[in-house]
Amino acid sequence: MSPQVRGRRGDDFDDDDLSVFERRSGYSRPRTKDRPDYTENITGRVLGVDRGRFEVLVETHTVRAMKARALGRKGVIVGDLVQLAGDVSGEKDSLARIVAVVERTTVLRRSADDDDPFERPIVANADQLLIVTALADPPPRPGMIDRMLVAAYDARISPVLCLTKSDLAAPDELRAQYASLDIPIVDVSPVSNLTPLRTLLHGHFTVFVGHSGVGKSTLINALIPGANRVIGEVNAVTGRGRHTSTSAVALPLPKDTGWVIDTPGVRSFGLSHVSIASVLGAFPDLAEIATHCPKGCTHSSTAADCALNEAVVRGVLDASRLASLRRILTALG
Repeated sequence: MSPQVRGRRGDDFDDDDLSVFERRSGYSRPRTKDRPDYTENITGRVLGVDRGRFEVLVETHTVRAMKARALGRKGVIVGDLVQLAGDVSGEKDSLARIVAVVERTTVLRRSADDDDPFERPIVANADQLLIVTALADPPPRPGMIDRMLVAAYDARISPVLCLTKSDLAAPDELRAQYASLDIPIVDVSPVSNLTPLRTLLHGHFTVFVGHSGVGKSTLINALIPGANRVIGEVNAVTGRGRHTSTSAVALPLPKDTGWVIDTPGVRSFGLSHVSIASVLGAFPDLAEIATHCPKGCTHSSTAADCALNEAVVRGVLDASRLASLRRILTALG
């Protein structure tokens, strides 16, 4: 005979008569370690984010999507490969759901400043970083360039240096300053032939980064007819540009030759997410010299027998390169 159990109102009844409304005391549904499998869902790439809505490229069309509640606080950024559920037709008023984010191959990050503990992911899955800097109006900022190089190397993204406004100033000095890094360097002007730059961008997912006013939007408009990126002006008093791009957006190059990601202009590029140990690795020319430093050398200006100091004295190393490295090391320390 089935054991007797007591119901909620004190009535005796058989165990076989239990229903979902009359569970035994202490009954709980067993938890499962299995998680939803979204591998069979349609995968797309996030091209833009606007007020909680995502533009996602699915094969040959784009869909509008929102992030599923199950993702919680997990961020979704431009460049992410995501798996979708719901309406992926892309028709007017349709809305899909982002249910999973595919593991990222790279993530370019920055912090607001070196004391800010919060990382700000900028773009996912980029394989190339185009550091855009003007040769004049506003003048180049080697310190900013160096910081972006560190961020690129730390993210395992290949850097390219693009010098704009070469009609206003010669690129020779800045080119020479970075020649020892053995990275591609291209200079452009409003009337330049952009073929060398197009060649560098071909087949890559390239994120454009630079401080405000250097001409990123102008460059993208020249590379992609119809992109219509808003162009800002440089303040004549401060020498700084006005932010025109408000969020990152991925744009296809003509004839399926690659993608570029326009990002908002930055006035600082914090590296709080980068370890001090990895900074020197971003400067291969300095790292080679530093192999001759004594063990435990801090590479500071007061470090005894620092090979970097000796290299400057012997004229092997440009003092400005070493100064830039030390500014970053000091900020991170």
